[in-house]
Amino acid sequence: MTDAASDAERPLIAHLLELRMRLLRASIGLLLVLACLLPFANTLYAYLAQPLLAKLPKGGQLIATQVASPFFAPMKLAFFAALLISMPWLLYQAWAFVAPGLYKREKRLALPLLSSALLLFYAGCAFAYYLVLPMVFGFLARVTPAGVAMMTDIAAYLDFVLVLFLAFGLAFELPVALVILALLGWVTPAQLREGRGYAIVGIFIVAAVLTPPDVVSQLMLAIPMCLLYEAGIIAAKWVTPRSQADGASA
Repeated sequence: MTDAASDAERPLIAHLLELRMRLLRASIGLLLVLACLLPFANTLYAYLAQPLLAKLPKGGQLIATQVASPFFAPMKLAFFAALLISMPWLLYQAWAFVAPGLYKREKRLALPLLSSALLLFYAGCAFAYYLVLPMVFGFLARVTPAGVAMMTDIAAYLDFVLVLFLAFGLAFELPVALVILALLGWVTPAQLREGRGYAIVGIFIVAAVLTPPDVVSQLMLAIPMCLLYEAGIIAAKWVTPRSQADGASA
């Protein structure tokens, strides 16, 4: 009885040791990237602040309303930048841990899905930085009442931008989410097409919740999500067996 129990514990201990090793490697990779970025933290923040500074009146600048903000805001940005840069390494460690337990078909599908999810998240962040932020700050600068100086705290600005990055990064994952739902058999491409109208309404509601209370940023999130929804339908049709895809519409 004791030998049988010890034999059953060995795989569990091996999995725990493997998990510890993967977490350790992931943490070391993240810390190495962070250590490389810390000397350039202020430069990173100056780059991040460009969309707002470009829309401020001449002489406009960001301010620090808290004593430690000039130190902690760039450090916080450096950490999130390190997290984004090291994300492929972190996902690889997660993949190396779970891959041995997957079937060949699951492995074949998981790798493209993980790669697509990562690229789409990066694309969402880039879309937010290069297109959304300039338009949002331009709109806010135009509607600022006369006699009011638009002076933003550096910590508040960083939080605002990171929330937008997260919102657009996650929103751009919509095609991957639809493909996963189709693979699980919870929806079919035909059902996705039939529910397009409800999906558009839901997308605009989500955009209103995730973005600041201005029409520009809401539209800049909702319109790409509608296009990504259509891309998700096409991708779901590719990965779903033809009999299953056609069965629901029959």
